[in-house]
Amino acid sequence: MDNLSKRLLQASCALTLTVAVSTSADAQSVRKDLQTANKLYNQENYRASIPYYERVLAKDPNNATALFRAGVAYLSFDKEKASDYIYKAQKVKPKVSKDVEYWLGRVDHLNYNFDEAITHYQNYNATLKKKNDSRREEVAQLIQHSKNAKVLFNSPKDIFVKNLGPTVNTQYSEHSPVISSDDKTLIFTTRANPTDIPGLDTKRRDKTAADGEYYEGIVETHRIDADNWEKPRSLSQALNSKGHDASDQLFDNDTKLLMYRSDEDGDVFIASKAAGGDWQAPVKLNNNINSKQYEGDAYITPDGNTLYFSTAHYSEDGNLDLYYSTRTPGGDWGPAKSLGGVINTKYDEDSPYISRDGKTLYFSSRGHNTMGDYDIFKSQYDSIGHKWGRPENMGYPINTPDADSYYRLAPDGTYAYLSSYRIGGYGEKDIYTISYIKNINIKGQVFSKRDSTTAIPGVELVFNGTQADKTAISFRDITKDPNGDYKVSVLSGRTYQVVVNKDGKNIETQEFAVPVSTNDSTSITKNFYVNYVDTLGLAFQPGGANNVMKSIYFDTDKYKLRAEAIKVLNANANYLKANPGVNVSVEGNCDSRNTDEYNMVLGQNRADAGKNYLVKQGIADARITTVSFGERKPIAPNDSPENMQLNRRDDFRPIRVAGPAPMPPAPTATGTTTTTTVIAVPVETAPPLPGKSKVKMADGSKVKTKVDEDSDKVKVKTKGAQGSKSKTVSKDGELDSKAKDASGEKAKVKAKAE
Repeated sequence: MDNLSKRLLQASCALTLTVAVSTSADAQSVRKDLQTANKLYNQENYRASIPYYERVLAKDPNNATALFRAGVAYLSFDKEKASDYIYKAQKVKPKVSKDVEYWLGRVDHLNYNFDEAITHYQNYNATLKKKNDSRREEVAQLIQHSKNAKVLFNSPKDIFVKNLGPTVNTQYSEHSPVISSDDKTLIFTTRANPTDIPGLDTKRRDKTAADGEYYEGIVETHRIDADNWEKPRSLSQALNSKGHDASDQLFDNDTKLLMYRSDEDGDVFIASKAAGGDWQAPVKLNNNINSKQYEGDAYITPDGNTLYFSTAHYSEDGNLDLYYSTRTPGGDWGPAKSLGGVINTKYDEDSPYISRDGKTLYFSSRGHNTMGDYDIFKSQYDSIGHKWGRPENMGYPINTPDADSYYRLAPDGTYAYLSSYRIGGYGEKDIYTISYIKNINIKGQVFSKRDSTTAIPGVELVFNGTQADKTAISFRDITKDPNGDYKVSVLSGRTYQVVVNKDGKNIETQEFAVPVSTNDSTSITKNFYVNYVDTLGLAFQPGGANNVMKSIYFDTDKYKLRAEAIKVLNANANYLKANPGVNVSVEGNCDSRNTDEYNMVLGQNRADAGKNYLVKQGIADARITTVSFGERKPIAPNDSPENMQLNRRDDFRPIRVAGPAPMPPAPTATGTTTTTTVIAVPVETAPPLPGKSKVKMADGSKVKTKVDEDSDKVKVKTKGAQGSKSKTVSKDGELDSKAKDASGEKAKVKAKAE
């Protein structure tokens, strides 16, 4: 609790005692309970005062004084209840305390209502009449805390904070976590009732400290599994005295413990394990480290040569600063040196910790840009300038508006332990782990909701979500042939809106909550069931193995049909003959060996080759359109001969028609084939440049192309050497084509995306 809070508590206590004495005779029991509560409260024994205030409120629910002071007492144990009580007290009696605005500011700040906290602090500041009132500076600092907290809270990190649970944490304070080198034993400090902890309940620890709480004791627990711990027990009677004892650090292969003991206002000790494994009595460090002032947390670097510690010895106002000491040639600790003004402020700095490589200092501070009370900061060592860099607040949710300290990395460095008093805990300070949220691998299939068994290839899944700071993120994949399976890696620990698209059109959007993962190897399975039915079995994917009409492939820079292509074309022709309600768009594709303009012509030649063969097999010319995509629709990267072969192909896209297609006259005796040609460029892959172009094909056909300024709409007109004509419009993946062959036969084809 800050100095201003303590002074205000003492002042309000005197006022409350006066109120209690003036209570009428018919409320003797209320007066007695209130007096007892106030006495405990004035001794800063807040936990013990609460039951008495609650007894007063049970008889007199609107007793403003009991509400107000119980609310202040609850600040150390239940911030939300503290807010309820203090606000109710002000509502019952607006001037319940001359400092009520200050306390409203405190509870609002601790409950993340930062703007309201600033307003209350400003209102309280206005009540301070003297310009040189020392409380003004403290209030200004609290206002700055709320401003800092607002900024950091609105820029959160993707961090997963996990309470170690009720086996480790209690309604009392747990802090100073120390983890063994094998990550299986946790040593920590607790102020829990000694009778609840085996080995801690001794005659010399049956008293309470000046604040009415139990003395701090050092305990240990052993890991059962990733999420569970054994019931804690005393680490050793040799380490737990009749006063405060706290853990700082295990080192030297876990055979030594750096610890705090309330000797001479607080000193640093080292305890060692005997050969049999028992802990021996701790030994105080020399006078270069310890003084008659408070020395608290300490940490020895991995090489054992430097000790970092917090001390009030060199401070004029009793605040803690961070110092370090190096070993002398004789092996003892040398004179202490300050870490300097970049690290130390006029407020408290405590709980130093050095990373294994010695390059990062972690510590807690009530200065810098703290969100309130202690925050955890880190500083990088400048090996060139031989100094520590400017501290960086580690941000929310590592830090909160209340006390956060004792940051310690796990042995493998993948997560950390800390002690924090935050909403949702078990009482006072609790021990937590913090881990950076990692990506999680999601895999599964997409099925038709109609029967839940029909897999749908070619479905695009787009996972849309946000980072902790509200920055939008998106991850996508397309289901594969033949099983409609997908795999995507997304940032875990959030809910995604999953947009399901097929053939460029949205089918639906589903919500999917992805659990938290703190490692990169976690995988989960998620199948999607969507309202999509391919009524004619005409699902299509470029180069897809499950297409009803298979693709054919070409040699480099050629459009001559291979022998194996003839077999595929015969099968495609048979399919079209058996399904007169289906037309086909032959789509010519190329690899990226040549220019875009050249490949557009080559792609058209390949499409024409496929079409001409189908016509020779008796498929009506009017049922076939041709499309050149050039190099713009690859199904594999053009980075190897094998992949380039996959891109040199004709695809045969089935197109539904309203009814059975009319059969046009058979080819003429001379074998001349009329050609209905469509050249379209897909805008979804690599849109063509706006403008107009003219191309003369190998057979004498002429093609005119016009691309709108926004590349959204493509118009193509063709005129064949034998007099055939066509006009085609391509927009948003849809084709609208009108054609007339040399004999005057007319055809109209519309192709829409599924």
